[in-house]
Amino acid sequence: MKIYWFLGHEQFQPEVLVEHARLAERHGFDGVAVSDHFHPWVDDVGAAGFVWSSLGAMAQATQTLELLTAVVTPLWHVHPAVVAQAAATVDRLSGGRFGLGVGTGRSEGALGYPFPGYAERAARMEEALQIMRPLLDGERVDFDGTFYQTQGAKLYSPPAHRVPVYMSAAGPKSAALAARTTDGLILSVKGIDDVIRQVVEPARAEAKQAGRKAPGIVASQWTVRGHDDNELWEALKPWRGLRAPNRDAEIDPAKLREAADQLPREQVLSQYRRVETAADYLAVYGELARRLQPDILGVQTTSVDQPATIELVGREVLPELRAQAAAFK
Repeated sequence: MKIYWFLGHEQFQPEVLVEHARLAERHGFDGVAVSDHFHPWVDDVGAAGFVWSSLGAMAQATQTLELLTAVVTPLWHVHPAVVAQAAATVDRLSGGRFGLGVGTGRSEGALGYPFPGYAERAARMEEALQIMRPLLDGERVDFDGTFYQTQGAKLYSPPAHRVPVYMSAAGPKSAALAARTTDGLILSVKGIDDVIRQVVEPARAEAKQAGRKAPGIVASQWTVRGHDDNELWEALKPWRGLRAPNRDAEIDPAKLREAADQLPREQVLSQYRRVETAADYLAVYGELARRLQPDILGVQTTSVDQPATIELVGREVLPELRAQAAAFK
């Protein structure tokens, strides 16, 4: 089991994230999972750097740290073939340390794109994967789909290694699509039992029926670190819009902020696991590792002092998580 640190473009400016990537490598993390959105979740303390530029900088700023998008949406503002080109470039710049995580996304209405229902988004994703996977494997791709077309497309700066592709899945339909078309699932876990029943088991059944091996698992869970409600809320400010109603379809982060701030703070805080000490982190992520036995365990956490939290988790949590993972084998 590898352990990744989460880097949120919605919380920090890209130059800060590059420094956090350096710290994650220094403190023993195997990799980083990097988010991508055109807009943040709130407008007052949010950020929204361009993931591909940040990844290029991280590739050059680190030596061994693996890089994973968690996740990009290859459906609207960037053509799937261009996403494959960007992925291949980052893989070359990092010496073969890149993994592509994709998802059906939230609204890109700020760029003039509609946000259709899940059926269309899934259909778009299936076409996008039919373009990206063969391109990343070195093939020339002619594709004439309902949503995307290519004519003789080929990557002339191919990746340095086989780039794994993972897909975010939150229910049985997306789990089945991921199992048929990708290397594995990206799971943002709220309840472990629900994820096993609604995502992991349907994905494994679909893979078996398709004659494919069981999908890999990238699993993370949100935690917020602080010693009291005020510190927890301060740490959570850039992410409070994530729990606002209609979050995926809303264009304006100001409206998400307003909606979130109309909710009781306790209601928002209750949707995140609260942590403070290394023992708290071990309780959350140890259970996640034990129950799901993921290939990649993501520590997705926010605090008022991320460098100190990276150091704490690296020094006191990672060794115990690795020891527990070794015992699973």
